[in-house]
Amino acid sequence: MGAEDVNLDERAWADEDRDVCTELDDALTTFGAHRRRLFGIAYRMLSTVADAEDIVQEAWIRWQNTDRSKVQEPIAFLTTIVTRLSINVLQSSRVRRETYIGPWLPEPVNTEDDPALGAERAEALQFAILLTLEKLTPTERAAYILREAFAYPYPRIAEVISSSPASARQLVSRARAHLASAKQATVDPGAQRRLLEAFLTAAQKGDVRELESLFAADVVSYTDGNGVKLAARIPVSGRRRVARFVSAFSHHFWTDKSIAWVEINGQPAAALTEDGQVTTVVTVTTSSDGILQLLWVMSPEKLRHAAVGA
Repeated sequence: MGAEDVNLDERAWADEDRDVCTELDDALTTFGAHRRRLFGIAYRMLSTVADAEDIVQEAWIRWQNTDRSKVQEPIAFLTTIVTRLSINVLQSSRVRRETYIGPWLPEPVNTEDDPALGAERAEALQFAILLTLEKLTPTERAAYILREAFAYPYPRIAEVISSSPASARQLVSRARAHLASAKQATVDPGAQRRLLEAFLTAAQKGDVRELESLFAADVVSYTDGNGVKLAARIPVSGRRRVARFVSAFSHHFWTDKSIAWVEINGQPAAALTEDGQVTTVVTVTTSSDGILQLLWVMSPEKLRHAAVGA
């Protein structure tokens, strides 16, 4: 083989390398354009950032290894991958949560910069909805999220979850029925913030009567701490019991804590910080009757994405 042949081979290899790099760049550009939407689907399905990020990473790996020249609609292809992977993870995560210490709540996400979290509309983000979504089957949950948050038509939903359009419509209808009470529990964010502000004031004073006046009769307090110090391990329910529960820790819990307002999952929340570190996020589910749910997130691994100004 002569020098000219070697040069030709080197040029061919260089051209091939450039082609591969160009293809990967194109793949990355396409994937990047849809990444936020894919994360939004996975987060709504799984309610944890880490699991959602793992799903998106797996989708990227599969996208790299796919013959992309045969994919006519990248977003449809990627949505299908993310949704089906999320369904699989959701089935296993329910078993995993059986070992969780105390109540399990969705991981709070700061949505100040992205109120809809990558979706067509900010549906299936608020805690009341996410908690109710936990009661659905994984497929019902997927169908509801694709329809209500991402405005997918029923034929497209059917393709994603491997069903018929009629079945997809039925799944969404069943999910809406399950979620009816949670939807009724959501009120104007301004009213929600006013109730939360009033609660924080009463809670720091430990005023049982004032606390009771803010609560609905069947109020429930949930604390997600996974065994962390000071986190209640069982829900507390009932107006009187919750008021006494909050009052009991008023003299030590709030000491040395700063309170900052943050938008979490599309709703107002208070971030409690000590030495610049968020230690608790508290938000509420409310109705015209008052506070229905007190939601305390204290598990450190769930507070990474709730920082003020995140």
